[in-house]
Amino acid sequence: MEEVLLISRFITRSLILLSLWFLCFPPGVVCDTGNVSASSNSSSKPKVINIGALFTLNSVLGEAANRAIQAAVDDVNSDPTILNGVQLKLLISDTNCSGFIGTMEALQLMESDVVVAIGPQSSGIAHVISHVVNELHVPLLSFGATDPTLSSMQYPYFLRTTPSDHFQMYAIADIVDYYGWREVIAIFVDDDYGRSGISVLGDALAKKRAKISYKAAFSPGDTESKINDLLVEVNLMESRVYVVHVNPDTGLNIFSVANALNMMGSGYVWIATDWLPSYLDSKDAVDSNTMNILQGVIALRHYTPDTDLKKSFMSKWNNLKYKGSAGHAGFNSYALYAYDSVWLAAHALDVFLNEGGNLSFSYDPKLHDTNGSMLHLASLRVFNGGEQLLQTLLRMNFTGVSGQIQFDPDKHLVHPAYDVLNIVGTGTRRIGYWSNYSHLSVVPPETLYTKPPNISTGSQHLYSVIWPGDTTSTPRGWVFPNNGQPLRIAVPNRVGYKEFASKDKSPQGVRGYCIDVFEAAISLLPYAVPRTYMLYGDGKRNPSYNELVSRVAQNVYDAAVGDITIVTNRTKIVDFTQPYMESGLVVVALVKEAKSNPWAFLKPFTAEMWFVTALFFLFVGAVVWILEHRINSEFRGPPRRQLITVCWFSFSTMFFSHRENTVSSLGRMVLIIWLFVVLIINSSYTASLTSILTVQQLTSGIQGIDSLISSTEPIGIQDGSFAFNYLVDELNIAQSRIVKLKNPEAYLRALKLGPKKGGVAAIVDELPYVELFLSNTNCLYRIVGPEFTKSGWGFVSINIKLPTVIL
Repeated sequence: MEEVLLISRFITRSLILLSLWFLCFPPGVVCDTGNVSASSNSSSKPKVINIGALFTLNSVLGEAANRAIQAAVDDVNSDPTILNGVQLKLLISDTNCSGFIGTMEALQLMESDVVVAIGPQSSGIAHVISHVVNELHVPLLSFGATDPTLSSMQYPYFLRTTPSDHFQMYAIADIVDYYGWREVIAIFVDDDYGRSGISVLGDALAKKRAKISYKAAFSPGDTESKINDLLVEVNLMESRVYVVHVNPDTGLNIFSVANALNMMGSGYVWIATDWLPSYLDSKDAVDSNTMNILQGVIALRHYTPDTDLKKSFMSKWNNLKYKGSAGHAGFNSYALYAYDSVWLAAHALDVFLNEGGNLSFSYDPKLHDTNGSMLHLASLRVFNGGEQLLQTLLRMNFTGVSGQIQFDPDKHLVHPAYDVLNIVGTGTRRIGYWSNYSHLSVVPPETLYTKPPNISTGSQHLYSVIWPGDTTSTPRGWVFPNNGQPLRIAVPNRVGYKEFASKDKSPQGVRGYCIDVFEAAISLLPYAVPRTYMLYGDGKRNPSYNELVSRVAQNVYDAAVGDITIVTNRTKIVDFTQPYMESGLVVVALVKEAKSNPWAFLKPFTAEMWFVTALFFLFVGAVVWILEHRINSEFRGPPRRQLITVCWFSFSTMFFSHRENTVSSLGRMVLIIWLFVVLIINSSYTASLTSILTVQQLTSGIQGIDSLISSTEPIGIQDGSFAFNYLVDELNIAQSRIVKLKNPEAYLRALKLGPKKGGVAAIVDELPYVELFLSNTNCLYRIVGPEFTKSGWGFVSINIKLPTVIL
């Protein structure tokens, strides 16, 4: 009886505990993934895993991606070496080129508990969907959203499986710099994709000392009439280098309108981003009219190595593209990245499951339906293993059909590279490559990866280009605009040395040697150059030339003409023409006439020279005595007589009056050599003494820049000259020693007074100024020491290219 009571109590307590369990944890809190059987502990692998795909099916990129993604899923499911029998189930949603529809489709897709989403191709839609996947912790692998801003930390679950437009824009900047252009006009679609790409292009060009002179934006749905108005406005501007960054589905309208406006002819440069090759590659056959319009265009296409894996995929592409709906589903590079996106997800899921990852979902209390809401937000569940799967994706490293799939710390694919194409005839011609490793090259990027990186200017190479108008001559890249203003040319309004550049009452407004050189150079150009000279400075003191150069860099002036020295810090912000005059810093000091001296005959040789000469006389006499005294009676006798003979013989050779004869052969040989040396010594002495006695001798206490540095006396420089910065920054001369002088008259006063009476010990200035100054000083001053810098004068140019005949 007691045993029955114990059993009854045990059953009652068990039922109570089981009831409490279901009250606390109702069915559905621990949930599965639809077709994925997953429990809270998930000790066994699921049989099916849902992955989603979001893109516009009826588009150039979407048609190709659709076939590639379906083929990749089939290949993964048929490969027994991956996922160990777990099947991938693909759920495709059509975003229909709409951010709103894309968002709705993404929410519906997430209700199916997908663990990875592939797509979208649109950067604008990717921005919206990224917020959804961030909330639900579902990694988003995009094969086509190239907007650089998507790589920000704001979108941690967005992972780009194709190169970012960041690299493409730097490739275009390198091309612009390679051909020497300084301004481009950007034509782009006004959405996230277009704006962000062009923003990066502006930054990239700035690093090359170039810029976007005008941004021509148009809406995705603009008619050809609006595009025509936009290009008419663009055609009136100065730059003839156009960068076209638009969508592949509507981009050809730009070139059609440009052709109608005669903007596809000689002198124009068109650079298209990867949208154009994607469109051309997707078409089985491009009609001849379209190709005729595109002649001479430069375009970029994603570079993918020709591996066996890629060749195998390409061989079966023709069988893939006829599956599904009809349309232009030809191959393009985005198909490769879409295919690899599926394999990336498969590899990551395989590692994720092998590491004990849990494919479970849970409700988010923040996602709930409000009264009357039909959005069904409560049906959306958070992927518990999302963070772990994301980290697994980031550390994947394998070779796909597009090349190496590996991510750097910034979540970019390693080794981004592009083909540089030139559209000619009925197709495209590769003229080189661009890689983030070595930039422009005619060698495939994978070959360069085995060598040290080299991005120097001399290492950048491309093959020849056939430009619009069927010409091989590189276009100048600019013209004088039809509605533009004349070039604003700054001329320093000097106070001194007005012979080089100064104000004038003529219609030109300026005159001087520098102006004459510039006018002569302009006359050699095969086209007219409208220009207006504008004086820079108040005329009371020489302007700062560093500030003048900065004003040109800031586009206050288009160029600067004058006595402007080419120095390193200036070349970093502006361009200079070839130097038209050599220049360098020299030291000018007061000199005095040397007084006559009765000992002037000793000046041709230094004391050391006199000592060495006397020593050699005695040495030669001793040598001849040693060789002769045994066989020659003239060198014999008492020691006193022999010593006198040696001295007499030695010094008499100076005048070739020695009376002793030499008998031995060696003695005669020594004497012949010595007489030749004596002849040279006599000639040098005579020439030096003649110069000393006949030419006026001028002396100065300053011997050159070294003696100035070691002294503490004041030094004069020209006001506004770069010499101030050079003396202070390079030679470490105290600023308190530097005295700024306005004109040659101030030079004369300061040198005449000298350092003890408030003047200067010497003046440091450029050679052309000094030569002009010395021509009017009656030899009271002269250059002391050598020229201690080497430079030249040039014209500052930003928007103008002068001929290289200016030397």
